[in-house]
Amino acid sequence: QVHLVESGGGLVQAGGSLRLSCAASGRTISSDVMGWFRQASGKEREFVAAISWSGRSTYYSDSVKGRFTIARDNAKNTVYLQMNSLKPEDTADYYCAAGFGANVISVEYRYWGQGTQVTVSS
Repeated sequence: QVHLVESGGGLVQAGGSLRLSCAASGRTISSDVMGWFRQASGKEREFVAAISWSGRSTYYSDSVKGRFTIARDNAKNTVYLQMNSLKPEDTADYYCAAGFGANVISVEYRYWGQGTQVTVSS
């Protein structure tokens, strides 16, 4: 069992930056593919980014590519999402997830955090 806790959300102006963290406990996540998802009010949850267990492979949605960076520190059992050049449309609850897959695209996410809220003002 893995327990995931997100932090780092908040209110930021458009063009600003935030770094989200996802701390895992219960067991090591060093073998898991880790992902970030988001859900805006009234919308379906959408994929944001994923990173392989080694950190060598990453994958981003088109909407955040070039602005967001996913990273991990397996020694700290933590995954990060650096968000730059934020836009009002990035406003959402952000969730991290742990899962398994042959690559960072086809992943079965089994564990989810409770989310952290990000609000980007215009």
